[in-house]
Amino acid sequence: MTSGLTNIAILGSTGSIGCSTLDVVRACGDRLNVIGLTGHSNLELLARQATEFAPAVVVVSDDQRRSQFQLPSDAATAVLAGQDGIVDLVTRDDVDVVVSAIVGSAGLRGTWAAIDAGKTIALANKETLVMAGPQVMQLAGDRGVSVLPVDSEHSAIFQAMQGGRPSEVERIILTASGGPFRNHSLDQLADVTVQEALAHPTWEMGPKITVDSATMMNKALEIIEARWLFGLSIDKIDVVVHPQSIVHSMVEFCDGSVLAQMSPPDMKLPIQYALSYPRRWQGTAQRLDLTRAFECEFIPPDYERFPALLLGREVAERGGSCGAVLNAANESAVAGFLDGRLKFTQIVSACRDVLNNHDYDPNPDLEQLIGLDRWAREEILRWKP
Repeated sequence: MTSGLTNIAILGSTGSIGCSTLDVVRACGDRLNVIGLTGHSNLELLARQATEFAPAVVVVSDDQRRSQFQLPSDAATAVLAGQDGIVDLVTRDDVDVVVSAIVGSAGLRGTWAAIDAGKTIALANKETLVMAGPQVMQLAGDRGVSVLPVDSEHSAIFQAMQGGRPSEVERIILTASGGPFRNHSLDQLADVTVQEALAHPTWEMGPKITVDSATMMNKALEIIEARWLFGLSIDKIDVVVHPQSIVHSMVEFCDGSVLAQMSPPDMKLPIQYALSYPRRWQGTAQRLDLTRAFECEFIPPDYERFPALLLGREVAERGGSCGAVLNAANESAVAGFLDGRLKFTQIVSACRDVLNNHDYDPNPDLEQLIGLDRWAREEILRWKP
């Protein structure tokens, strides 16, 4: 770190997490300095961000769009492209922390390169651990790298775990909003439209993550992420539906104590905590108003209506190649739902079929995982109910 500032690179700066990260930078400008930004398709927003923050590097991750990206002629920012550009950014000597906020499997290579280069990781890209959890955490251990969670649920667990020793953790409880269909019957779920699936009652997110919340596949992926991030067996990971999204997750210790992290649903808080850890800074995240009455409900999940949760538990237990296959199949199936090829209830069914039909490998390397990612996407395109 230079001049008391933490130098950060934000992978996926134009997405919801990336934009919230820049809100944190605006609020903590005397502590954080933006070295690099990356974007994929929203080049207009990327250009505005680059003009405001004047990073040393901007990366257009889609090589084909590089020629469409323009900055003022007097800008001192270098413009790179593609995965090679991302790797060049995250391995710079002047980068301290990499915020991994690219959605989907596209975030794996950049995160891997950053860990390999010894950078602290603020991880919002859960797919990195879903696809390659054992390999990523092993690499982080070998390089002495901290992987700090940005997902609100995993940040909550990370914070609550500091109330005891790891050996004293009885279980962790991930909370789920339940999405817009938590009270729908199976018949109603069969008729869900894209517009309905994109209307999340609590969080404002991109379309893929919003659909994942509606199917509860997001919670399935978070189960897998938690398995590797915290080194817990699957029998120590539970899920509860909490519609208010105030308790972001809980840790139960061996003496029966349960510690929860609570706040209004505002991603700036876990982002800032990952960037300030092990300290806490004054921030701009919305505060919980305890002078007003509010309810906190906790409801057991319905595995029949939301079978993605069982799929997540199975993949977390089996490990190996299963995470990469499930993640890729889900990304492709969600795309199929959004463009009208698949029904809402077929997303998880298609993922189940592809997972069951893949050649399981208990210890794949990175290139094998990337190959399985491509295979699973192609299988979803061929899938018939």
